[in-house]
Amino acid sequence: MTPTATTNQPSSVTRAAISSRARSRAAFQHTLDSAKRTILLREIALLAIDSFRLNKVRFALTALGMVIGSASLILVATIGLTGRNYALKMLENIGPNMVEVEYSGGSSGSVGEYRNDLLTIDDERAVDTQVPAVAASSPMLEMHDRISFGGGVAKDVLVLGVSPEYRTVRHLIVTTGRFFDDTDEITHAKAAVVTIPFATQMFGGPEAAINQTFLLRGMPITIVGTFKESVDTFGMSEVADTTILIPYSVARYFSGTDKVKQLFFSIRDKNDIPFATKEIKRIIQSRHQPNSVYTANTLVAIVRVAGQIADGLTVMLLLLATVTLAVGGVGIMNIMLANVRSRIREIGIRKALGATAKEIKLQFLLEAIFISLAGGIVGALLGMAPPLAARFFTAYKVPISPWSVVIALTTSVLVGVIFGTLPATRAAQLDPVESLKYE
Repeated sequence: MTPTATTNQPSSVTRAAISSRARSRAAFQHTLDSAKRTILLREIALLAIDSFRLNKVRFALTALGMVIGSASLILVATIGLTGRNYALKMLENIGPNMVEVEYSGGSSGSVGEYRNDLLTIDDERAVDTQVPAVAASSPMLEMHDRISFGGGVAKDVLVLGVSPEYRTVRHLIVTTGRFFDDTDEITHAKAAVVTIPFATQMFGGPEAAINQTFLLRGMPITIVGTFKESVDTFGMSEVADTTILIPYSVARYFSGTDKVKQLFFSIRDKNDIPFATKEIKRIIQSRHQPNSVYTANTLVAIVRVAGQIADGLTVMLLLLATVTLAVGGVGIMNIMLANVRSRIREIGIRKALGATAKEIKLQFLLEAIFISLAGGIVGALLGMAPPLAARFFTAYKVPISPWSVVIALTTSVLVGVIFGTLPATRAAQLDPVESLKYE
């Protein structure tokens, strides 16, 4: 038994040693093959670069199409983002974070009887108390009157009774004078802020209208300022061309009721608008009849749709810009085909010295990729230059999309691969004997 065990033990050690040497040999061969591939790729890349050095003008003209295409793509993305931000800002200026609530209908009387269940000033106070997200609020009491503009001319005007916070909620711009304040509201001051068209038609201009007086239902009202909306809503908001804003306390004197047409709320954070809107509706609904309907309007949906439209237009413009890259790719393919024809003898010499078809194909494919990528890099730099210059030398924060640069460079590489494959394949398929005979 002992001799047998002694005989088997060296055999096991020998097999392990052989296996270890085989693994080492395989690892060395793998490393050697990897080094050969690295050297081969490096040599091919150097050959491609040398060909560019010999034909600098042709290289520059070939890459010009990619320069224009990449720069166009980035500039189109920048213009699209700028337009998107401008449109969204214009929409938000109508009333940043604004929630507008109004009574939509519903019977609050007995069967066969209909009675309006309008909003009240107490609804506003309840919301202000119970919804911490509300930063400012204002009621709106609407009246219509006919005012004499002198010279026997009388016109219908819109009178809105609002609180001093209405200016903040609606983001109004006071062009001359001032807006009435809390003191005016508390003391029931007979003050008014009017639109520029009203001031112009009645007194000849905004400046001339300040401290002037007109009669509203027999009561003298003094103009303390003129205003305009941040964005022209083209009559789609509650403000008309000839609109007069007076303190709510004064408008309530004319109406004799606490009922209001609308309530306006400004939310502190735009992310809280959906939740705050639900809370506002819930609180108001709980204070009225169950079958009364109240509508809460916000700009969230409008802004979202506007953003989607702007994004869609930007994508369409980017697709159009990629056509320029495709045209540049066709130019690369044509120049590379001509390049292959002019270098037939060189290809034959390389094949005679042992270069394989794969190596020849890789060389010309790398040349096409280098041309395309170089044009893409230069185009990306040129495309980024205008927005960066605007940011550094002006007060405008032009938006910059890093993704547009990534897309431009990625597309440049793809264009080089796609349009460089045909010339590279033709070069690889050339017969070495015929190539050496070519003059």
